[in-house]
Amino acid sequence: MTDTREILSYVVIIIIGIILAQHLNVVVSGSMEPVFYRGDVVVIQKANFLGLHEINTSDLNVGDIVIYDATWFPEPVIHRIIYKGTNPDGKLYYKTKGDNNPSPDPVVVYPQQIQAKVISFGKNPGEMPFVIPKIGYITLWIRGL
Repeated sequence: MTDTREILSYVVIIIIGIILAQHLNVVVSGSMEPVFYRGDVVVIQKANFLGLHEINTSDLNVGDIVIYDATWFPEPVIHRIIYKGTNPDGKLYYKTKGDNNPSPDPVVVYPQQIQAKVISFGKNPGEMPFVIPKIGYITLWIRGL
């Protein structure tokens, strides 16, 4: 009986670890400095986590920090929403920008491109993002980034 409980507790710990790992994102560039830095880890809510929609990608606000599939860059990008609008066809879109970048991203972002939103605290969207400093450097080193 004790062996069964011990094995079950290990299985639970592994499952919790996998779930937590899926809600952490390592920052790979300095485009959002000084909010967070390369090697920091941000805690995120996913647009689709095993079929669960933790966020509504059509209901984000200016100030939210999102991770999206960029059409202009080969990797997902983590930037702040600076404008929310609709095009002439009535399709919702967002303009995004890295806080440390001089200009907005070159292409608008549609809700279906958004993978996740950084969890934040405070009255305003994106005001105090949930950041774990520097622990992502190991991942960057392993990935050769």
